Amino acid sequence: MKTILEKNGSSIEYRPVGQFEETRFEKIHNVIFSDSNRASIQVAEEIATLIKKKQKENKNCVLGLATGSSPIRVYEELVRMHKEDGLSFSNVITFNLDEYLPMEKDNRQSYWYFMHEHLFNHIDIPAENIHIPDGTILGGDVIDYCLAYEKAIKKAGGLDFQLLGIGRTGHVGFNEPGSHYNSGTRVITLDHITRVDAAPAFLGIDNVPRKAITMGIATVRSAKRIVLLGWGQNKADIIKKTIEGEISAQVPATYLQEHKNCTFVLDTGAGSELTRNKTPWLVDESLDWTENLTFKAIVWLCGKTEKSILSLTDKDYNDNGMSGLLATENSYDLNIKMFNRLQHTITGWPGGKPNADDTNRPERAEPAKKRVILFSPHPDDDVISMGGTFDRLIEQGHEVHVAYQTSGNIAVSDADALRYAGISKRISYSDEAQKLIDDIKAKKESSFDTLEVRKLKGNIRRGESYAATRYLGLPDENVHFLDLPFYETGTIKKNNLSDADIEIMMNFIKEIQPHQIYAAGDLADPHGTHKVCLDAVFESMRRLKSEPFMNDCWLWLYRGAWHEWDIHEIEMAVPMSPDQVLKKRYAIFCHQSQKDGVMFQGDDAREFWMRAEERNRDTAQKYRNLGLSDYAAIEAFVRYEVN
Repeated sequence: MKTILEKNGSSIEYRPVGQFEETRFEKIHNVIFSDSNRASIQVAEEIATLIKKKQKENKNCVLGLATGSSPIRVYEELVRMHKEDGLSFSNVITFNLDEYLPMEKDNRQSYWYFMHEHLFNHIDIPAENIHIPDGTILGGDVIDYCLAYEKAIKKAGGLDFQLLGIGRTGHVGFNEPGSHYNSGTRVITLDHITRVDAAPAFLGIDNVPRKAITMGIATVRSAKRIVLLGWGQNKADIIKKTIEGEISAQVPATYLQEHKNCTFVLDTGAGSELTRNKTPWLVDESLDWTENLTFKAIVWLCGKTEKSILSLTDKDYNDNGMSGLLATENSYDLNIKMFNRLQHTITGWPGGKPNADDTNRPERAEPAKKRVILFSPHPDDDVISMGGTFDRLIEQGHEVHVAYQTSGNIAVSDADALRYAGISKRISYSDEAQKLIDDIKAKKESSFDTLEVRKLKGNIRRGESYAATRYLGLPDENVHFLDLPFYETGTIKKNNLSDADIEIMMNFIKEIQPHQIYAAGDLADPHGTHKVCLDAVFESMRRLKSEPFMNDCWLWLYRGAWHEWDIHEIEMAVPMSPDQVLKKRYAIFCHQSQKDGVMFQGDDAREFWMRAEERNRDTAQKYRNLGLSDYAAIEAFVRYEVN
């Protein structure tokens, strides 16, 4: 299907799923794709179309470019087009949105480095046509430099196309909350949340610069065409505020509501909070009320009315835009049906209950003893995300294997590594231990770990993993470390998933021939390790689909420490007793290097065990509010069919 169309002969409109229908809630044109990869390719196609159009007119094409994780796939596709399709960038002039201050060009965290690594080093753009704010400009020279940057944009003819991402503060570029509608290129102090989000790349928030140079709101708005990229559930709240909220300096991206040629290109996670997606019955009265949509709506209605499912009345439905549900059945029958559906998700037997009727149970009764693989992206996601279920599967006699997909070495601090190296040296002096100590002490800010230090950090994570699995009673021979190659770069930036990664995964799955696979389905960051590890699971299962054992293999997805499945999505809910909650906590405690100041915890200062317990308690509370039994905590799963 053709998905990029000329609009009024001047700009380009996306129609990937069906024609966009503006609602009374939405103030910015937006389209939602099933995944960020497909969306990125189409954005790259729009840019390529514009470049070629300008070439035919013998004109320059002036692009405003963004950095961060969101545009990486767009740049990869543009590079592919250059190398494989002959797309030339000889007529392209670029202006980047921003740069940290102070920041040297050759620093791996600089946007100069980022742009050259992901785009400029791989295309034929003339070096003199590249403009990136200079992070070495200091003192009184900064103001003159910013004015000159504005003049350079105007001299080039203005921005034909501006590519944007969006921060959780609602910033575009580094225009933080409070930025003025008419602001130009300038120095700005970074918001704390922005610095927290950048902390993983800088190996800690203390290393993140506090200031930056950024194009202003007025500069961005001057572009003839704007496309903003939004990926992942963690962007959903700010996307909703930007598209549906009032224009406010506190959410600078809302200024884009007044741009006449702006499109937000989103994936399903980023667009999930928009009214037409979260509560479509408030937008469209002629909905096709499928069972899944009905269940979602009833769960929402219970929250709005603060009633349990069986307490809902005809009036509740009619007063909240859901009268269409009552066209074919009354509220009492509807409530009973949905209550039973929710009740049937609850099971104390995640591997299936032997010798029991499994008609209304989430898992099969047979085989009574199942072979189970629990894939854990990092060496602690298993116990953080599903420690209670992990424990239950072992207790109930299943053959459980845990497979840690990556070493997790990047998340071990230098201080912890130095402590372990020092202990090793004191126990038995060796030149190797001394070299590790010297390498760690000599490490400069944001520099690479040596291979030996990375191995040390990986072994620290391994030791902690064994401590946790032994505590749960899992034999050591059932603990596997896959060390997928994509992860082993020594930096936050990882390689793309390769056939070597898939081969490791496939060989392991074939060896175990599981009846159940559990995998991390936390897709908040589409470029994060969790997403790559999940893609590895999906691709491996696709390639193995013809194997006979795969006919009996079910895939269950769990969520990480930050997000839980919405109640209407949950297909298996495993309750935990207070004792099991404590046991899960102690298993998480075994991962000492990730306790008390873990490196990449985001803007949530709580430790992982605290987040996990609150999430599990919250899920149990939601079930209780809907009229179900009172449990201490619940872990939730969604079954996924790999096509």
